[in-house]
Amino acid sequence: MPRRRTSSSSSSTGSSTGSPSTPRNRTPQAVRIRRRSFGDFVKAFFAFVALLVLVVGVPGALAVAVGWPLPNGVPSLDWLQKPITTGTFLHILTVIVWLAWAQFTACVLVEIKAAVSGVGVPGRVPGGGPSQLLARQLVAALLLVGATAASLTPGLSQLGHSFDENQRGTVAAAQQTPGGGLFAQQQEQAASTAAALAEQAVGAAAHADAGGSASKADDTKYYRIQPPEGRHHDSLWEIAERHLGDGRRYKEIFDLNKDRVQPDGSKLSEASLIRPGWIMEMPGDARGGDLVEMPEASGGSAAQQQIHDYGRSGDHAQGGGAQQGGGAGHVSLPEQRPAPDQQNDQQTGHQEQHQQHATSTNAASDAFGLPQALVGAPLLAAGLLGALGRRRRQALWQSAFGAVGGRRGMEPPTPTGDAADAQDALLVGADPEGVRLLDRSLRGLAASLGAESRPLPTVYATWLSNNGDLHLQLAQPSGNPPAPWQLGQDQTFWMLARTDAERYEDVDAAAPYPGLVSLGTLDDSRLLLNLESVPGIVSLSGSEADRAAVFASVAAELATNGWSDRMTITLVGFGEDLTPLAPNRLRHLEGIDDLVETMEAETRQRRGALGAAGHDSVLTGRTGPAQHTRWAPHLVLLAAEPSADDAMKLAELAADAGRLGIGYLVGTESGDLPGAAWEMEITGEGKLLAPLLGLELDAQLLPVPLQRAVVELFVESDPEREPQGPATAPPFLVDVSEQGRPAVYARLVGPYEIIGLDTPDGDRSALLHEALALLLLHREGVHPRVLSSALWPRGVTDDVREALLDRLRAWLGTDPDGSPRLKTDSTGRLTLAKTVVSDLDVLRSLYHEATQGRGVDSRAVRGRLLTDALVLVRGPLLADRPEGRYRWLTHEIIDAQLPLLVADIGLALSEFHLVKDRAEKAIEALGAALNSAPGDERLWHELLRATHATGDTDRLQALAADLINRSGARGLPPRTEALLDELLPTWRNGVAAVG
Repeated sequence: MPRRRTSSSSSSTGSSTGSPSTPRNRTPQAVRIRRRSFGDFVKAFFAFVALLVLVVGVPGALAVAVGWPLPNGVPSLDWLQKPITTGTFLHILTVIVWLAWAQFTACVLVEIKAAVSGVGVPGRVPGGGPSQLLARQLVAALLLVGATAASLTPGLSQLGHSFDENQRGTVAAAQQTPGGGLFAQQQEQAASTAAALAEQAVGAAAHADAGGSASKADDTKYYRIQPPEGRHHDSLWEIAERHLGDGRRYKEIFDLNKDRVQPDGSKLSEASLIRPGWIMEMPGDARGGDLVEMPEASGGSAAQQQIHDYGRSGDHAQGGGAQQGGGAGHVSLPEQRPAPDQQNDQQTGHQEQHQQHATSTNAASDAFGLPQALVGAPLLAAGLLGALGRRRRQALWQSAFGAVGGRRGMEPPTPTGDAADAQDALLVGADPEGVRLLDRSLRGLAASLGAESRPLPTVYATWLSNNGDLHLQLAQPSGNPPAPWQLGQDQTFWMLARTDAERYEDVDAAAPYPGLVSLGTLDDSRLLLNLESVPGIVSLSGSEADRAAVFASVAAELATNGWSDRMTITLVGFGEDLTPLAPNRLRHLEGIDDLVETMEAETRQRRGALGAAGHDSVLTGRTGPAQHTRWAPHLVLLAAEPSADDAMKLAELAADAGRLGIGYLVGTESGDLPGAAWEMEITGEGKLLAPLLGLELDAQLLPVPLQRAVVELFVESDPEREPQGPATAPPFLVDVSEQGRPAVYARLVGPYEIIGLDTPDGDRSALLHEALALLLLHREGVHPRVLSSALWPRGVTDDVREALLDRLRAWLGTDPDGSPRLKTDSTGRLTLAKTVVSDLDVLRSLYHEATQGRGVDSRAVRGRLLTDALVLVRGPLLADRPEGRYRWLTHEIIDAQLPLLVADIGLALSEFHLVKDRAEKAIEALGAALNSAPGDERLWHELLRATHATGDTDRLQALAADLINRSGARGLPPRTEALLDELLPTWRNGVAAVG
């Protein structure tokens, strides 16, 4: 078998000259011992002098100059009461110096023992830190002229590196074994393996010096992947940087070892996915004290035998499949627990259906004309729907400070066409409860680990299973999780059952894994990849349109998800039109040059910030006392394929990105992106493939037409957008005259009552009432899938939905002309006849008529209409709704619309009375409005003016005191303070007197 050699400029895998099954013969070779130079002797001399001064000179000087600093006898109380003199201060300082000397001396002894014995990782002296680093450098320089230290002492080849780098430079542990105390076992294995390999290397060197018969036909060296220390495991980039002088040569190590069977039976299939205990054959020019030659086959230790067997395994020997368990290099589908058997109660419709029913129903949603891309993306839909609701509420609140009569923005525009279908798909597909449980579970885990002073484990992926359980797949085993979390199928899975997640309460903890984003589903389980933790670049190949759909989905979910605090998403070469989804999170750059310049600066800044804060990664900054800093992630989405030079620049930036909280997702045409850690492909059939990760998902996509429809919803709801045309009229106006009496009248503002219909018998009554309420709040029409998903959030079969609609039609009945009161319009949406009316419809119509209709020209009509409107307000919307139902109201903005509408009515009626100097009437109207909108600052301002108009200073002073008490520790708003300064200049004196 020819010897394998690899130059720095190219990689060579070599080839077997014989049968693939024939083992290659390898002979142990002597470790090259570097010749000692004059500089080594100079370093050794100065190190000896420094050690002599620090270890011997310091105590001698202290003994001569100061003497014994402690009292010669037991101190008495009188001694403690004596004044502190200069001598006392010197004695205290001397004690501190003695303690520092003792710690340094202990560090020297520990380092000398480790260096001479060759036992690998030296023990850490408590609080040693810089002292142990100095001791290590001095001992290394002194022993550099010794017989074996130059080649066998761990860390000497890295003289001058940081303490943590020296620790990582030692020989790694053998294959991990599951169970408790895993990290301690790995450290113990590391020491024993290092000793065995060093012993074998010494024997080989002695054999060569004695003129032994060992052949020098092969000088290949081996490296054993070290166990995780701190934030994450070893990497090929770091190994290449230490032993080949250039991290970019990691590809050579990868090519030498690709697809060769490791001691644990798995294979190296991706450059970034390596496991502790694996063996790496190194290029011929590799250097470093923790590299060893291939031992004799008769070596005494298991580690020696494993290396020997690996060396004989040949070039890319086949056999032995990759493990299906978890681990740093494989994203695996978690084992599923059997879902509880849920019965479909067609009589009541109350029982939630099995999740598989929901899945099958969702899969058929195309028949209803809704885009499946949003219906089948529950977390993305929930994020978009929540962000859209916040945007619409913000627009309402900003419009609240417009003109009282006929202000714009009272009614958000009703979407039409594709935008309406997109909104319906969001309503059908959204799983806000799933988002809430995911967020609470992750924050609860972070809080529990922080309470135990444990770091957050590095999480590569999260799986949401079909029965609602949550599985975290860790980069490496991290011990037992805190309760109620449990170990999953192996040491790299932590699992939380849905029933346990539902018991979690909100906790004040930073979001631990904000970089999680949905990629798709596999066997009804949803995969969320943690882009922030990937040790390098994630590449995505495929057609441009398919890649764009994946990138848009990822960007939209990251921008609106509910399990992150803060983050920055940089879109490069695409997505400028997506920024309306979250202007505070999304940032667009035109080209890769701008990206490289930006990320180089941010990478330097983050490294410095982590070092200054004393953290080794952003994960340690998200737990414990420092979590207030949040350490928000920065995720880069680059759709266009970079050039080879740009790809190399990105690879260098991404090499350390995992611990800095930076993730890179980069598109490529060819699928071969230099420096890519994980490679994925999107097919024209919507499959997301990652063979080296063991994944084949049904991809989560957001195609261009759907992007435009979703963005249109956000643009139309932008609070900064200039209003178009006159004030928006209510979607449904009622005839408020005596002739407009409805056939069915539902009272929603306050306790729920229905006039004109018989109450259904049995358990169906509550379900029918809820369905009618949803239809009454959406006079523009409700898609049947939206109605069914509102009533059964976890899914329902078609027959149950149709049975409900039939019962609802029968209950509502027909008008005198025979037309049904529940109809279906041309788009397939359910609408109510004009004869079915709610008090909210009447309330909106009365206010509209008073401010934009007949009341504009008639003061008497305006006063009567506003008074009638205020009388309708009996409390909050659906005040007596049963717990656990009407959850769809969280998607609505009626909770913001109704208080603003009531406040507008109260303000308009107050103005009506104050014009005629009827201050008491104005105060009465404002008080009624405040019952429904107690937090509206405009009502309080108008109440102050109306009270001031009465001329009663004591009453105004009492109102000011009430306002101050309501404001609490926050204090009064600035505008309220300014108004009080105008109306009651002495109000501050009253506050001071009370204080």
